[in-house]
Amino acid sequence: MEYGGGGDDARDGTRWIVLVVRVPAEPSRHRVAVWRELRKTGALSLGQGVWAVPDVPLFADGIGRVLELTERAGGEAVSLAATGRGNQDGRRLRAMFTAARSADWAEFIADCGKFEAELAKEIRIAKFTLAELEEEEQSLERLRRWHRDLTARDVFGAPEAAEAGERLKVCVAACEDYAERVFTALHQVPEQRMPEEGKREPGEESGR
Repeated sequence: MEYGGGGDDARDGTRWIVLVVRVPAEPSRHRVAVWRELRKTGALSLGQGVWAVPDVPLFADGIGRVLELTERAGGEAVSLAATGRGNQDGRRLRAMFTAARSADWAEFIADCGKFEAELAKEIRIAKFTLAELEEEEQSLERLRRWHRDLTARDVFGAPEAAEAGERLKVCVAACEDYAERVFTALHQVPEQRMPEEGKREPGEESGR
């Protein structure tokens, strides 16, 4: 919806869905469930019980789940289609949404660093087992899913997205290197030690 008197002829073309959500205070699990779903969806908090997402198909399912959870909890939710009153308002809302995505990317990049450090530690202590490899591959798959979800929600393109993509590639390469080390270690034939002269192998008769 547009409002007159914005004082700015140029309009930001982004349309938004604004959600006004009210959930009973008790039991608290309902409020937590709604909040988590809003966060998972990537909604931007504009204040107590007020959230916004760009009006694009990506967010439709998440909004539907929020409305369903709110109704199930005996709460109330109103969804509004909106645009900025003026171009400056639209730019400000985009900047706020992108800042939230930047924070998500920063968290992702930090977790990539943790993943790389974990692999470096396993290599340092020579822990080359299939069980550990499987665990690391699961962690990598979690990073891949997370990257995919963040990319989908990053509608306007946060500046940290490029770095995040590069860090994920580093993680993939590091995991592949670790996998090669694991298989090399597992395929290595143990060296057989020859008995030293004058020493008998266990079970060898003394001849007495």
